[in-house]
Amino acid sequence: MAVDMNMQILVVDDYNTMLRILKNLLKQLGFHNVDSAMDGAEALNKLNASKFDFVISDWNMEPMTGIELLREVRASEKLKHLPFIMITAESKTENVIAAQKAGVSNYIVKPFNAETLKGKMASVIGAF
Repeated sequence: MAVDMNMQILVVDDYNTMLRILKNLLKQLGFHNVDSAMDGAEALNKLNASKFDFVISDWNMEPMTGIELLREVRASEKLKHLPFIMITAESKTENVIAAQKAGVSNYIVKPFNAETLKGKMASVIGAF
Protein backbone atom coordinates (compact mmCIF):
# COMPACT_ATOMS: atom_id res chain seq x y z
CA MET A 1 0.00 0.00 0.00
CA ALA A 2 1.32 3.43 -0.95
CA VAL A 3 2.04 5.94 1.78
CA ASP A 4 -0.28 8.95 1.71
CA MET A 5 2.09 11.89 1.27
CA ASN A 6 -0.84 14.18 2.13
CA MET A 7 -1.31 12.66 5.58
CA GLN A 8 -1.80 15.12 8.41
CA ILE A 9 1.22 15.06 10.76
CA LEU A 10 1.40 16.66 14.20
CA VAL A 11 4.87 17.65 15.40
CA VAL A 12 5.22 18.37 19.12
CA ASP A 13 8.21 20.15 20.67
CA ASP A 14 8.63 23.02 23.13
CA TYR A 15 11.43 24.62 21.06
CA ASN A 16 10.41 26.63 18.01
CA THR A 17 13.76 25.88 16.39
CA MET A 18 13.16 22.13 16.65
CA LEU A 19 9.63 22.52 15.30
CA ARG A 20 11.06 24.39 12.30
CA ILE A 21 13.74 21.74 11.75
CA LEU A 22 11.18 18.92 11.91
CA LYS A 23 8.80 20.69 9.54
CA ASN A 24 11.66 21.28 7.08
CA LEU A 25 12.80 17.66 7.28
CA LEU A 26 9.23 16.45 6.67
CA LYS A 27 8.94 18.86 3.73
CA GLN A 28 12.20 17.44 2.29
CA LEU A 29 10.63 13.98 2.57
CA GLY A 30 7.53 15.18 0.69
CA PHE A 31 5.08 15.73 3.56
CA HIS A 32 3.40 19.15 3.48
CA ASN A 33 0.40 18.80 5.82
CA VAL A 34 2.25 19.41 9.08
CA ASP A 35 0.84 21.12 12.15
CA SER A 36 2.65 21.76 15.41
CA ALA A 37 2.08 22.00 19.15
CA MET A 38 4.38 23.41 21.85
CA ASP A 39 3.66 20.74 24.51
CA GLY A 40 1.72 17.55 25.16
CA ALA A 41 -1.38 19.32 26.47
CA GLU A 42 -1.71 21.49 23.35
CA ALA A 43 -1.03 18.44 21.20
CA LEU A 44 -3.76 16.42 22.93
CA ASN A 45 -6.24 19.26 22.37
CA LYS A 46 -5.36 19.38 18.67
CA LEU A 47 -5.50 15.58 18.33
CA ASN A 48 -8.98 15.53 19.86
CA ALA A 49 -10.21 18.49 17.78
CA SER A 50 -8.93 17.47 14.33
CA LYS A 51 -7.96 14.38 12.36
CA PHE A 52 -4.27 13.52 12.34
CA ASP A 53 -2.55 10.51 10.80
CA PHE A 54 0.85 10.61 12.53
CA VAL A 55 2.47 12.10 15.65
CA ILE A 56 6.14 13.00 16.11
CA SER A 57 6.82 14.23 19.63
CA ASP A 58 9.74 15.31 21.76
CA TRP A 59 10.01 13.58 25.14
CA ASN A 60 11.14 16.47 27.35
CA MET A 61 8.45 19.15 27.56
CA GLU A 62 6.46 20.94 30.24
CA PRO A 63 3.75 20.81 31.52
CA MET A 64 2.86 17.53 29.71
CA THR A 65 5.82 15.45 28.51
CA GLY A 66 5.97 13.39 25.35
CA ILE A 67 5.68 10.12 27.29
CA GLU A 68 2.56 11.45 29.08
CA LEU A 69 1.14 12.46 25.70
CA LEU A 70 1.89 8.98 24.32
CA ARG A 71 0.10 7.35 27.26
CA GLU A 72 -2.94 9.62 26.76
CA VAL A 73 -3.01 8.82 23.03
CA ARG A 74 -2.79 5.07 23.63
CA ALA A 75 -5.53 5.25 26.29
CA SER A 76 -7.93 7.02 23.90
CA GLU A 77 -10.30 4.95 21.75
CA LYS A 78 -10.22 7.70 19.12
CA LEU A 79 -6.43 8.12 19.01
CA LYS A 80 -4.85 4.81 20.04
CA HIS A 81 -4.25 3.71 16.42
CA LEU A 82 -2.04 6.71 15.59
CA PRO A 83 1.57 6.01 14.63
CA PHE A 84 3.69 7.81 17.24
CA ILE A 85 7.43 8.51 17.03
CA MET A 86 9.22 9.78 20.13
CA ILE A 87 12.25 12.06 19.79
CA THR A 88 14.69 12.60 22.62
CA ALA A 89 18.22 13.63 23.42
CA GLU A 90 18.33 10.79 25.96
CA SER A 91 19.47 7.37 24.79
CA LYS A 92 19.03 5.80 28.23
CA THR A 93 17.82 2.22 28.02
CA GLU A 94 15.15 2.82 30.68
CA ASN A 95 13.63 5.62 28.55
CA VAL A 96 13.51 3.41 25.46
CA ILE A 97 11.89 0.64 27.52
CA ALA A 98 9.36 3.07 29.07
CA ALA A 99 8.42 4.35 25.61
CA GLN A 100 8.05 0.81 24.27
CA LYS A 101 5.86 -0.17 27.22
CA ALA A 102 3.73 2.92 26.61
CA GLY A 103 3.20 1.82 22.99
CA VAL A 104 5.58 4.02 20.99
CA SER A 105 5.79 3.13 17.29
CA ASN A 106 9.45 4.12 17.01
CA TYR A 107 12.13 6.15 18.77
CA ILE A 108 14.70 8.67 17.48
CA VAL A 109 17.69 9.96 19.44
CA LYS A 110 18.91 13.51 18.67
CA PRO A 111 20.75 14.57 16.63
CA PHE A 112 19.27 13.02 13.49
CA ASN A 113 18.82 13.86 9.81
CA ALA A 114 16.16 13.45 7.11
CA GLU A 115 17.40 9.96 6.23
CA THR A 116 17.07 8.78 9.84
CA LEU A 117 13.57 10.29 10.11
CA LYS A 118 12.56 8.68 6.80
CA GLY A 119 13.83 5.27 7.96
CA LYS A 120 11.99 5.48 11.29
CA MET A 121 8.77 6.63 9.60
CA ALA A 122 9.06 3.95 6.90
CA SER A 123 9.40 1.25 9.59
CA VAL A 124 6.03 2.39 10.95
CA ILE A 125 3.99 3.23 7.82
CA GLY A 126 5.89 1.49 5.01
CA ALA A 127 8.41 2.65 2.41
CA PHE A 128 7.89 5.97 0.64
